Amino acid sequence: MQINIEENLLDFAETEGILRQGIQLPEVVLDAEKIKVIMINEVPPENPNDNFYSKAENPGYMQTTLALFKDAGISINSIEDIINRGIYLTTAVKSSKTGYTVEKEKIVEHLPILEYEIGLFPNLKVIMLMGDVAKKSFNMIAKKNTKKNAIPAGSTYKIRDNEFFYENLRVFPSYIMTGGNILIEKSKCRMITDDIRRMEEYLQKNA
Repeated sequence: MQINIEENLLDFAETEGILRQGIQLPEVVLDAEKIKVIMINEVPPENPNDNFYSKAENPGYMQTTLALFKDAGISINSIEDIINRGIYLTTAVKSSKTGYTVEKEKIVEHLPILEYEIGLFPNLKVIMLMGDVAKKSFNMIAKKNTKKNAIPAGSTYKIRDNEFFYENLRVFPSYIMTGGNILIEKSKCRMITDDIRRMEEYLQKNA
């Protein structure tokens, strides 16, 4: 089932009356039935040429993402390689930050798009929450549907080794996988790469 993600999400956003100005959506056509994992990052980059699915040479988001996957022992060289492994990359909020943090109002505004987006993939097994914005967003979705958070409160490094589930999905809380400083934050890099390895192990055990 080949679908154009950007067109699907734009149509939904328009139906919901969500402002389209400044929205960046994944420009990718893929087989939704083959996606087993969604990795939800924070926000799109300020420059769209740095986005995961950008056709530009060496997009900023992919430089860090590829490095993290390779450090996890997974040989990939492009966003196509990631998709071919059944992994889809997206963001919790669909417009870039205007300050250091993402306002709760912005998270809530974009929440319907994220929930709809997750529902596009019928064979999903894993959701990875890359950072606090992704964790907050997903917990809001979970609480709306189940009356409880998928991930408990607490620092990610303290809770990340526990097993969390939302309905039939395994949920991994992790850290933001993009940004100029991520690759020099060695402790966070180690935890992200460990989370990616554990995600792969979970998929293999539950193939």
